[in-house]
Amino acid sequence: MKRIEPAVERVLLERFGGDSVVALATVEDGMPYCRSVNAHYEGGCFYVVTHARSNKMRQIAKEPMVALSGEWFSGHGRAEDMGAFAAAANEAVAARLRRAFSAWLGNGHTDPNDPDTHILRIALTDGVLLRHGVRYEI
Repeated sequence: MKRIEPAVERVLLERFGGDSVVALATVEDGMPYCRSVNAHYEGGCFYVVTHARSNKMRQIAKEPMVALSGEWFSGHGRAEDMGAFAAAANEAVAARLRRAFSAWLGNGHTDPNDPDTHILRIALTDGVLLRHGVRYEI
């Protein structure tokens, strides 16, 4: 996993360390696809709760390199399906995501107990972050 400099990590946590909306782009057969997703940042990764059979997950299974864009940030990462949200192996990260996404997780649209509700982890590989006229490279 990419080591993020402490100053950059602080800004990423400030902006994306809760429930944040970011653009997530995938590619299938040479065609780009972009959608907005709720994401939570921590430790060099963005986390997304999604349906296992969604188009994004199907596309990521074929090509795990993705692009992300958010508030004065754009970057790339390697996406990984961590499996079911409710899986015992995901207990610790699921607890953090329950807090981050408490406003909507389990409200009827997304069922965290459904075996097809999965956690998508996107480990940053590079990016550019802007803050108050300063450009940070990841």
